[in-house]
Amino acid sequence: MTILSGTENGITLGTPIGMSVPNRDQRPQDYGEMSDVPRPSHADFVYQAKYGTRASSGGGRSSARETIGRVAAGAVAEKLLKQLYGVEIVSWVSEVGSVREADVDLSTLSRDHVDGTMVRCGDHNVADEMMAEIAAARDDKDSIGGVVSCVCRHVPVGLGEPVFEKLEAKLAQAMMSIPATKGFEVGSGFAGIRQRGSLHNDPFVMRDGRLGTTTNNSGGIQGGISNGEPITFRVAFKPPATIGQAQETANFDGTRVTLEAKGRHDPCVVPRAIAIVESMAALVLADMVLRQQRNSILD
Repeated sequence: MTILSGTENGITLGTPIGMSVPNRDQRPQDYGEMSDVPRPSHADFVYQAKYGTRASSGGGRSSARETIGRVAAGAVAEKLLKQLYGVEIVSWVSEVGSVREADVDLSTLSRDHVDGTMVRCGDHNVADEMMAEIAAARDDKDSIGGVVSCVCRHVPVGLGEPVFEKLEAKLAQAMMSIPATKGFEVGSGFAGIRQRGSLHNDPFVMRDGRLGTTTNNSGGIQGGISNGEPITFRVAFKPPATIGQAQETANFDGTRVTLEAKGRHDPCVVPRAIAIVESMAALVLADMVLRQQRNSILD
C-alpha cells in the first residue's frame, strides 16, 4: 500500500488521505467460461438487470476485493479511536459450519491470540475441528460458512442517536454491506428470546467510579446509544458461492447449462473477514465519536 496524500512525518495534515493498493495478481482468464452465465448466488444477474452491464471477470464491485479500501480506511479510524479513548476492537471466528467456540474471555481476548491459529478463532480448543470442517468442504469441491464475532472495548458512553441513527443500526448496516454476509446480531441477539426479562435485563452497579452493568446482554448498547460496556456483535457469512462442483443452471437467455468454476476460490471466507469486520466497526465508531464531539457532549 502507498499513502498518496494527507500525511507528513507520520501525522495527518487535515487534508484527505489518499491510499493506493495495486493488484498484481489478477487472473481474469479464470472467468472466461462464465461470461455468459450468471453464477448461482452471485450478483451477476442482478447487476445485469439493474445496470444493463456488469464486470464479468470477477464480480467487480460485488467482489470482496473492494474491501481493501475499507481496511485501509479502518486502520486510520482505529488509530483515532485508540488515541482518543483507548478503544480496542478484536474480531475472531466463533463458528465454522457445525463447529462452535466454547470458551472465550471477552475482557482479555487479543488479536495476537486470534492470530495464533490459521483459522483465527478465539477458542484454540476447537481450531483443529474448524480447520477440518473447512478442509472437508474443500476436498468435496464445496464451501462452508461461519460466524465472525467482535468485541469493542473502552467505547465511551453516549455514542449513537435516537431512532434512525441508533448505534446498532449503523453497525448492522456496515456489517451487512460486507460481501457474503447474511446475518447480524448484537449482544444476546436471537438467543435472548429464550430468556425472560428477569434474566435478560442488565442491572446497574457502581464500578470504577461510574455506573456499569452486572451483565451485558444488551451488548454495550441500550436505546441505540453506547452505555460504556463492551460492544459485542456477531456477523454470519454464507458459504462462498463459487464452488468447484459442476452446477446445473441457466445462461442469460434461459438455456440450461452446466457451470464448473475454475481458478482460485476460498472454501470458507470467515478467517479472512476478520480485518474487514474490525475495520467497519472502527469506521462506524469513529463517525459516531466525531458526531458526538461536534455536539460537545464528550469530555
